[in-house]
Amino acid sequence: MEVLDTSIANVSLDHIAGGLSVTIDQATWVLTSYLVANAIVIPISGWLSDAIGRKRYFLISIALFTISSFVCGIAPNLTTLVIARVFQGIGGGGLAPVEQSMLIDTFPPEKRGMSIAAFAIVVVVGPVLGPTLGGWITETASWHWVFLINVPIGIVAFFLADLFVDEPKQVKKDRADRIKGGLRIDYIGVLLVALGLGFFELTLDRGEREDWFSSGFICATAAISFVSLVVLGFWESQHKHPVIDVKLFKNRNFVAVLMVMAITGLILYGTTQLIPQMLQQVMGYSSFDAGLALTLGGIATLVAVPFAGRLVGVVDARILLGGALFVQAAALWNMTHFSADISFADAAMGRLYQAMALPFLFVPINAVAYQGLPRESTNQASSMLNVARNLGGSIGISLSQSMLAHAMQRRQSTMVEKLNPLDPNYNQWLAQAKGALAGVGDPNVLPQAVLFQQMMRQVAMLSFLDVFRTLMLLILVLTPCVFLMRSGKNPGGGGGGMGH
Repeated sequence: MEVLDTSIANVSLDHIAGGLSVTIDQATWVLTSYLVANAIVIPISGWLSDAIGRKRYFLISIALFTISSFVCGIAPNLTTLVIARVFQGIGGGGLAPVEQSMLIDTFPPEKRGMSIAAFAIVVVVGPVLGPTLGGWITETASWHWVFLINVPIGIVAFFLADLFVDEPKQVKKDRADRIKGGLRIDYIGVLLVALGLGFFELTLDRGEREDWFSSGFICATAAISFVSLVVLGFWESQHKHPVIDVKLFKNRNFVAVLMVMAITGLILYGTTQLIPQMLQQVMGYSSFDAGLALTLGGIATLVAVPFAGRLVGVVDARILLGGALFVQAAALWNMTHFSADISFADAAMGRLYQAMALPFLFVPINAVAYQGLPRESTNQASSMLNVARNLGGSIGISLSQSMLAHAMQRRQSTMVEKLNPLDPNYNQWLAQAKGALAGVGDPNVLPQAVLFQQMMRQVAMLSFLDVFRTLMLLILVLTPCVFLMRSGKNPGGGGGGMGH
């Protein structure tokens, strides 16, 4: 439900704005507030889990996420909704990293691949189903239920977690040793994380709307983020009890894993945003139909996940990851051959090719991430993995939208040059259009208006293809990062689990 909420409200913005009597731009703070809160909490969730106790923190996060979802659903105005979304993001930010570290510590090495595969289903399918489910709920019920749907599931999850989830004795012992003599809180570290990642997320999310660095607001948020993150690195490396263990970055395998995870998040979230947008703008699909085009890909992911889980620990992780990234590039290359006349099946199959490879990215990454890391770093490593995925996703969305806007300007400028009375093709088309429109009998329809509409449709389509092509090249350039990682034939080797 937490991963779903990163994308489920996107298609409901028009309805939220109308229901609360605000502009669309004001309503986008419903999305921004959640992402910023998520970005702040995820990196410190490992430290919070160590300080409070993993199970206790998990239950608190579920409760906060559920209660905040209820408040979002009944919010009478935008201010209440945005504040509730902040608390929802705080609660949700603690869920995925803790769940991941629980899986690593609960299952023995030989079963860890399949447990991570189950987790990958949630991470990959959630963002894909978000727009479809959000569109269906909004059209059949109201935008309030986009948030209220979390409440019954959250209540059930809370009681099931309370009954069945337990912390291993070693984890409890490690926590007791850590807080012996009192809990040491790195207040400056927490503040620097909040400023650094919070303002970084704000810069990415609002950048395109504010015209990037021509805006004083974006310049300020980017500067605060950059300075805070630089100071954070120096501060945490010197602190005895850091909120983020920067020493993990000395592990080459872990750094390579983070890079590949960021690339994966960039691909998943970037294309999940682009494909429905293309279908709506160029093909005229509704938000629900555009979301349905992604659903076939979600099914392909579900089918492929068990195979990925079984191959982890048997096949070299670098081969799985390199192959999966190559398939991603090939799928994007296929999308560069789309036209404005593609069918629903063409769009759905294009997404299916891409989605088949996603489990072979997420499962091996999570399986090999903990190799060579001490057992007590599991919570911290899980937090950083989720930070990499989320930031990669945010960069993917922001980069895609920025590239799309520039491509549309460039393509439109090129096409307009061809539309002038000196071009015989232009004059011939106008003459034919006048005859055709005269037969329709509507004197208000001008051939020039029809031509401009068709031109803008082609401009939009070519711009989307340009972005797909750029993402394909980006993947091919970054793919060699996988060879910096360890083989990963034994996902339990070298630490990172309670089996050692």
